[in-house]
Amino acid sequence: MAVILVIGASRGIGLELVREYAQAGWTVLATVRDTEAQARLQALGAQAYLVDVLKPESVTALATALAGQQIDLGMYVAGVIRRPNALTVPTQADFDAVMHTNVLGAMQLLPQIGPIVEASGGVFAFISSSMSQIEGVDDSYSWLYRVSKAALNMAVAAAQHDYPGARLITLDPGWVQTDMGGDEAPLTVQQSVSDMRQTLASVSDADKGRLLHHDGRRAQHW
Repeated sequence: MAVILVIGASRGIGLELVREYAQAGWTVLATVRDTEAQARLQALGAQAYLVDVLKPESVTALATALAGQQIDLGMYVAGVIRRPNALTVPTQADFDAVMHTNVLGAMQLLPQIGPIVEASGGVFAFISSSMSQIEGVDDSYSWLYRVSKAALNMAVAAAQHDYPGARLITLDPGWVQTDMGGDEAPLTVQQSVSDMRQTLASVSDADKGRLLHHDGRRAQHW
């Protein structure tokens, strides 16, 4: 039976990934930060762990718990956004919140979970954004978020060289109707996750280190 690990599954895209993969018969492992969310995932049939990706000891505890576990698909979904444009000086608090969750969290987790995914010959996908792409930028909206996701793309592309037995990618879920995306977004969570599941199933060695869009398009320029 195939196994997925979803990091950051308390709501939105992460929660829907848990729901759909569980319904598809996968063994689902997932992380959240509070017991209420943990109970919600357990009700869906997932094995849920309490993890804070910003705390090295918490990530190490997860890696220890998963030692020897098959992981065919890893998903780093944890992320936050701050929306000011380049006319606004980022506060230290906003910078730390965005960069620590979107970049540092992934970089702390990858060296500890990456070997487990590689041992299974699996895919490790990190949720990024089309807003991370440097070519064709049309405004500075959420510039701090843009910078964090561009940094995440580089972190994954660089790390791929150390995990040749796995396929590491970044994945753009599209503009989705979540707390982060807002009600005006054109994609429902279900549509985005359905698209991503198809795209993830198509990942090949040629995609290693690349940014893929939810609908299967491969980014040509970053």
